[in-house]
Amino acid sequence: MYIDPNTGGVLFQTLLAIFGSITGVLLIFSRQIRAFVARLRRGARKDEDESTKE
Repeated sequence: MYIDPNTGGVLFQTLLAIFGSITGVLLIFSRQIRAFVARLRRGARKDEDESTKE
């Protein structure tokens, strides 16, 4: 079986574009992601506090 030498270059370019897109989305929405995680952590802390009071 023969694999074209340019296949590696195409694969690298595709993976680089995917990585860049994911990084860009994370950068743009980083504030919303941090707020969501903080809300989840607060909720977990409230549940833990309520269970220890009972």
